[in-house]
Amino acid sequence: MSTSNLSDYDPDSVPDAGKMRFGIVVSDWNREVTWSLMDGAAATLKKHGASDKNIIIKHVPGSFELTLGAQFLAEYDDMDAIICLGCVIQGETPHFTYICQGVTQGITQLNMEYNIPFIFGVLTTRTQQQAIDRSGGIHGNKGDEAAVTAIKMAALLRDIEK
Repeated sequence: MSTSNLSDYDPDSVPDAGKMRFGIVVSDWNREVTWSLMDGAAATLKKHGASDKNIIIKHVPGSFELTLGAQFLAEYDDMDAIICLGCVIQGETPHFTYICQGVTQGITQLNMEYNIPFIFGVLTTRTQQQAIDRSGGIHGNKGDEAAVTAIKMAALLRDIEK
């Protein structure tokens, strides 16, 4: 199975984020992985012009709580996009499946109900090592990819609203 580097992208294809405001909602479960995703997302937003004051980071206990945390942020703060970062590692019980389905459906529902992009930056891996490899390891950082997606989707919405 081939996996591309999640941090590889054409920087020239990313709009300026200098006047955009972003929320990052990060799960504290699997913190070694999720905080690395958060650091990658914030660094990428800044690389493309977002200021520290326009990057609002909120923590939730686990990946299942990402959707409600993101909804709170959307309702109580003015955001151009909200990035949801988490990590669910498959175990021996069906818990993995239920959490992944719930978070996926929840973030999809937020995208449909609110007029801003909610970005799915949740790793769903079989092992801890796969998660590490995708949160700044050999396969790059899913946080970088989520930040680029947030910038592009926020720019698309601004362009459409003109």
